[in-house]
Amino acid sequence: MSETVQRTGKCLCGSVEIKITKDHHQVGTCHCEMCRRWASGPYMAVHVGKDIEISGEEHITAYQSSDWAERAFCSTCGTNLYYKLLGPGEFMLSAGLLEDQSSLTLTNQIFIDEKPGYYDLADDTSKMTGPEVFAAYAPKDEDA
Repeated sequence: MSETVQRTGKCLCGSVEIKITKDHHQVGTCHCEMCRRWASGPYMAVHVGKDIEISGEEHITAYQSSDWAERAFCSTCGTNLYYKLLGPGEFMLSAGLLEDQSSLTLTNQIFIDEKPGYYDLADDTSKMTGPEVFAAYAPKDEDA
């Protein structure tokens, strides 16, 4: 039994299409150096977990950017698609892919200590430094 599709999206050329099976609407922003290099600015993403269906996978190129995650883009048009945690298999989908962005809300910012001085986001969000992110989310030795 498939779930009702709540959101759809696609890359710039339409070769990769996504369907999100639950209504995720919170946007998180990462200011780490790697995300800024990849996205040419802060990476804004919707954490959809495993609630995602992807078509056009033959057009996806994934790059394992760390021991725990990979980043993917459309090999046809270059659109950044997602950041995926390898262990749990959870997706952080690029917010710009979504067709209807009217109900999206910026809720949090991570690696705020790495944010360059040339921009600030006006939204009132929770903020975490890099060390706070790793302390909260890094696998513990007993989890290994």
